[in-house]
Amino acid sequence: MKADPAVQRRLLDLAEVDAELARVTHRRRTLPEIAEITEVEQLVRTKQDALVAVETTLTDLDRDVKRQETEIDQVRARGERDRKLLQSGSVGAKQLTDLEHELATIQRRQGILEDDLLELMERREAVEADVSFARVELDKASEKLEDAKGRRDAALADLEAVETRRTTDRSTMAKGFPDDLLKLYDRQREQRGIGAALIQSRRCGACRIELDRSAVAKVKEAAADEVVRCEECGAIMVRTTESGL
Repeated sequence: MKADPAVQRRLLDLAEVDAELARVTHRRRTLPEIAEITEVEQLVRTKQDALVAVETTLTDLDRDVKRQETEIDQVRARGERDRKLLQSGSVGAKQLTDLEHELATIQRRQGILEDDLLELMERREAVEADVSFARVELDKASEKLEDAKGRRDAALADLEAVETRRTTDRSTMAKGFPDDLLKLYDRQREQRGIGAALIQSRRCGACRIELDRSAVAKVKEAAADEVVRCEECGAIMVRTTESGL
């Protein structure tokens, strides 16, 4: 295949655009923010689970406190009823003794229940503090997640802008090449990643392998408009004064 040397040299500009587009694609897939978001999302889930756990404990304690208060109210009501009977003077001696005994038992029971309630209230206070702490921790993790997503979105927007601009540049540049040369270049780029590269210091700029003597001789013998390719990687090798041939 033949192509004007100046046209072949413009392949280097096209290759640079394609390299930048490839870097954009790679960068989009490997943004550090993506891995960070995955990590922080797991952190958020952990904090959510922790909050649910302590909130459940608090709900259970609220239920226990309410049950304990109800039982205390019932015991107090029973004691109040017995005291009124005692004060009424309308009960016989045996019933009086039974009431006094029952009232003493009720008072002991009330004391135990009130002590248990105090313990429950203290536990509830501690768990309530745990709930507040868990909410703060979840808020921190959520803020961290939103920050990472914001940085990811900003980075993606920058990459999108670069890709749009360079894709337009490539479309314009591609119009300046013969169809057969462009097809060869594109096919090679799709297969190996680099379609054309400069021969520099007797090395192929695509695979970075130094040409042996026979390969150098072939390139030297080729006409200026001959399209030469690397025997190792197949890339179009563009010759300039920097090629050292």
